[in-house]
Amino acid sequence: MRAVVCSELGPAEKLSLVDLPDPVPGPGEVVLDVRAAALNFPDTLVIEGKYQMKPELPFIPGGEASGVVSAVGEGVAGVPIGSTFISMGLVGAFAEKWKVPAHSLMPKPEKLSFEEAAAFGLTYGTSYYALKQRADLQPGETLLVLGAAGGVGSSAVEIGKAMGARVIAAASTDEKLAFAADMGADEGINYTTEDLRGRIKELTGGAGADVVYDPVGGDLSEPALRSTAWNGRFLVIGFAAGPIPEIALNLALLKGLSIVGVFWGSWAGRDPAASMQNFGELFSMVDEGKLHPRVTDVYRLEDYEEAFGSLTGRRARGKVVLTI
Repeated sequence: MRAVVCSELGPAEKLSLVDLPDPVPGPGEVVLDVRAAALNFPDTLVIEGKYQMKPELPFIPGGEASGVVSAVGEGVAGVPIGSTFISMGLVGAFAEKWKVPAHSLMPKPEKLSFEEAAAFGLTYGTSYYALKQRADLQPGETLLVLGAAGGVGSSAVEIGKAMGARVIAAASTDEKLAFAADMGADEGINYTTEDLRGRIKELTGGAGADVVYDPVGGDLSEPALRSTAWNGRFLVIGFAAGPIPEIALNLALLKGLSIVGVFWGSWAGRDPAASMQNFGELFSMVDEGKLHPRVTDVYRLEDYEEAFGSLTGRRARGKVVLTI
């Protein structure tokens, strides 16, 4: 099989496309013939050795994919060969075949293509956990989403609308705001050309946002946090801008707000039953036509460098996917 391999930590230029033996499933494992694999911001950190978990070199990057089961290991039941599934993990997806634990599989919704299904799990799982379990977002509340055209940001916009919130999208270009509007955002703020705090104040009548969803970090976090409403919830999703902001904790005291960390992967591992319930609810929203992941940048496996560049250059809207 062909696979993208990380033999030396660093940018995507250090990765290589190589031929490897086909994987053989062990007990409790299956082999998924990958049809599509999605790129996510954590993938850029994993290959540079900057992520919380550090796989042993060499490894195949990629944390989510959709495909067709081609081999089943001992003790695996209810997973027929030829059936279609989504799988998520830390590494291994950027290959023609991916050996995964059978318990990591989720049936691919019929309404989603392989590309859409590959792009669904991590972003929608993160955003639903953030808005449901961590923020307790309520119908009628105002949700501000930073980086609203990115993978997790656009999923937060769509889920927020499905949960009955008023959604304000914030992004760096008018084109990205138009994309967020297509995902369901009610209002938009271009934080390159507009004052973020001033526009939030204007759009909320001075009340501020009830929930802030922040996957960006950097210079945007503090003005967004200062723009929360009383009893607001500030969701720390990630730091796509690079720098991790330093926040004065007196702001939490003065505004009665909660600064809430969102580490979906760790939570899902600690409470897999609740995570599967979340996905059951998300798949129901897909069936009802409330959710539709956007895949805007599709590359062949051999074009992995260009795919990573689309993500690290923050050019992508929606999800970046490798097809196989």
